[in-house]
Amino acid sequence: MKIIVVGAGKVGEVLCKDLSAEGNDIVLIEKDEKILDKIISDFDVMGVLGNGATLEILREAGVKGADVFIAVTESDEINIISSIMAKKLGAKYTIARVREPGYSTDLDFMSSSLGIDLILNPDVHAATFIARNISFPNALNVESFSNNRINLIEMSIDEDSLLCNKKIYELSKFSGAKIIICTIQRDNEIYIPNGNFILKENDKIYITGTPDEIKRFYRDLKQQVFKINSVFIVGGGRIAYFLTEMLLKKKLDIKIVELDEKKAEFLSEHYENVTVINGNGVDINLLEEERFKDYDAFVSLTGIDEENILLSMYASKMGIRKTITKVSTIDIFNFLKLDDLQSIVNPKQIISNFIVKFVRAHMNQRGNNIITLYRILNNEVEAVEFKMVKDSKLLNIPLRDLKIKENNIISSIIRGNEIIFPTGNDIIRYGDHVILITKNKYIDDIDDILR
Repeated sequence: MKIIVVGAGKVGEVLCKDLSAEGNDIVLIEKDEKILDKIISDFDVMGVLGNGATLEILREAGVKGADVFIAVTESDEINIISSIMAKKLGAKYTIARVREPGYSTDLDFMSSSLGIDLILNPDVHAATFIARNISFPNALNVESFSNNRINLIEMSIDEDSLLCNKKIYELSKFSGAKIIICTIQRDNEIYIPNGNFILKENDKIYITGTPDEIKRFYRDLKQQVFKINSVFIVGGGRIAYFLTEMLLKKKLDIKIVELDEKKAEFLSEHYENVTVINGNGVDINLLEEERFKDYDAFVSLTGIDEENILLSMYASKMGIRKTITKVSTIDIFNFLKLDDLQSIVNPKQIISNFIVKFVRAHMNQRGNNIITLYRILNNEVEAVEFKMVKDSKLLNIPLRDLKIKENNIISSIIRGNEIIFPTGNDIIRYGDHVILITKNKYIDDIDDILR
């Protein structure tokens, strides 16, 4: 597919990396020549120097023949205007990033009335990710499928865990929970396991299940399922704004520390039931004065990754049981050992996942059958929710009889109101939603898992 990206900031760079890796033809429009040259040299993309909201530059980039046009500059207005222009010039699909909180309730109306196919607010999606992780405090990370009916959670195996040194098929001896262990990370290796796989101390495992079944699994493991009633947030930017609204609906006690006086004042005026402190959240004395150790969860959302990492590590060391850390620079994962951190939120990667899902879904000749897509374990594993089409080769055949390639597991089948965690006897039907966990990247058609 031919894809035009406007804006070479952090999101634009991630999109160029991810979309070019999937074999798409990328044209990047950027006003800053140095930034443009760097991305062109780093990734397999073409570049056009200039303003993506002008006819001349859009035509030079070949927008008329574009399959997808994506505007992710720092300006919401430029993103909106350039997307409208691109559509008028012939781009098949248009995507715009819009971050202004005042627009957040109007995105669907803006999309339909302006003819923009997808309008995304990365801060809303990041806040949603954090709120979901707060709902599962025992998990390291949580993703959701089928409107939150199924979760994919990450957990670590401790030395005294009932899972330690057990084969996966033996789990039924001490737990009746309907869950599936679908991915395991051991040191630097990643496995899609079978029933004979032996779990070891320090393994990180991903399991799928309904929220209730996952909680049952924790109880069966004799793990205390604690509830979060209070949240301490450092950094009062856009993500904190949206997150606070979500957490107040859960009736949680919230305290926010924000260095910028205007931002702190805005939050204080907007959320009367939230304690907002204008101060430096990196100041340990201030944290102690505000009794941060008394809170159940600690969320670090400053604009500096290193500060967020150190704050969360300190909070964890001080006994706070749930920490969530914003890390915006993807490369930092490769340079730092972040095992001491719990949940990590990367807004740029979250928004890239949404856009990659959109692009893949529209690449497929059968139509938009990809509902949800997550990339986990440093993008080495993908979790994809497919809607089954009439001519799929997987339909109406017991799973045990399907010749499925290695490193694929069908972890869940959603059939109307029924959720199935399949065995070899189960079949997939037309219209089902199927969750696939795979190490075979770039799949846009579930039939590709067949030999």
